[in-house]
Amino acid sequence: MLAQIIFLVITLAAIVLFTINLRKIIRNIRLGKSADRNDQPQKRLMTMLRVAFGQSKMVVRPIPAFLHFFVYIGFVIINIEVVEIMIDGVFGTHRIFHGLGGLYDFLIASFEILAFTVWVACVIFLIRRNVMKLKRFSGVEMTSWPKSDANYILITEILLMSAFLMMNAADLKLQLLGSSHYTTAGAFPISQYLVNLLPSSENALVAIERGCWWFHIIGILAFLNYLPYSKHFHILFAFPNTYFSNLEPKGEFTNMASVTNEVKAMLDPSFVPAEAEAGKFGAKDATDLSWVNLMNAYTCTECGRCTSVCPANITGKLLSPRKIMMDTRDRITEIGKNIDQKGAEHQDEKSLLDDYITREEIWACTSCNACVEACPVNIDPLQIIMELRRFAVMEESQAPASINAMLGNIENNQAPWKYSPADRFNWAQED
Repeated sequence: MLAQIIFLVITLAAIVLFTINLRKIIRNIRLGKSADRNDQPQKRLMTMLRVAFGQSKMVVRPIPAFLHFFVYIGFVIINIEVVEIMIDGVFGTHRIFHGLGGLYDFLIASFEILAFTVWVACVIFLIRRNVMKLKRFSGVEMTSWPKSDANYILITEILLMSAFLMMNAADLKLQLLGSSHYTTAGAFPISQYLVNLLPSSENALVAIERGCWWFHIIGILAFLNYLPYSKHFHILFAFPNTYFSNLEPKGEFTNMASVTNEVKAMLDPSFVPAEAEAGKFGAKDATDLSWVNLMNAYTCTECGRCTSVCPANITGKLLSPRKIMMDTRDRITEIGKNIDQKGAEHQDEKSLLDDYITREEIWACTSCNACVEACPVNIDPLQIIMELRRFAVMEESQAPASINAMLGNIENNQAPWKYSPADRFNWAQED
């Protein structure tokens, strides 16, 4: 009975803590500006099923896609057994679903095979990061914490899968010994090879089985509460993020409502904008971005696929689309902490532009959409870059000389070049 009480207390505490942290992140996302992403629900659902569930954009890199598939499928399906673990933990039973007979044997065998594939994939991922040191896992934004975070996740998954297999191995040996409370149930295609590594003492086997059982469930609950602080949060947010992703053709920019109102007012003096409050051009801080941009930031997997295909980054410029997303997430998280600690009215005199993202970064972007195309969960760094640019140009009138020259030419000559419209076809005249 004491074990059941401890289990309930730990489980409820973990769920409450996760709920509190999740609510804070949702609150932070809602600090962003409104954006209508409720159109075309069927198309959005299909996008989510294809990109998030089907991982269709992962296959561009076949090897990591193959490995990630096993981690994704394995980790999700194996956790179905958590249902049984939870019931056993609450009621003090053991393998309560063993009455399913052959189906139960099939499920446990499948869980073991998947656990082994997850274990192998995570080991390979660790080697790729720490031994092979693939270039896309490095960069100015990949400081000690992002690198450690990725390793912590992989090591945790390896330990959880190891505990699961060792628990089953001890369970199997106790079943073979005819130990009470250990009903003969399940098929163990992987853990059966670990049986000979275990002691023969029944007490020692029970200690190993129970120890691994507690480690496995507490590890899962601890991992759940680690998610809000980790890049691995994408395992939850990838689904809403792909559902609410931009369905318009890449490269199509939206009209700014504030600019549209100004143009309509110039053309029709009687026009009254829907919003009485004057609009703001672009974004200077994270709260000036839309809630979709902020959800993108929390969904970022830090995989580096966006940065690895960015032509500006490839040619040595400062821009890294991954850094744009990480900086946005860090900034809105900082704003959320300020609200919790000092109130909603507190101003820390910092902003996303300049304090986190430099002017050099936003003007290095070629707006080619390569980063958007490469992202496996439909994150859009370009939209954030464009909003920061809009603020710099339209609110501050600060832009590189080449940009100002182009804007001046468009205003005066209706084209980016300095030539008069009357001379535009001079090249076609015969000598």
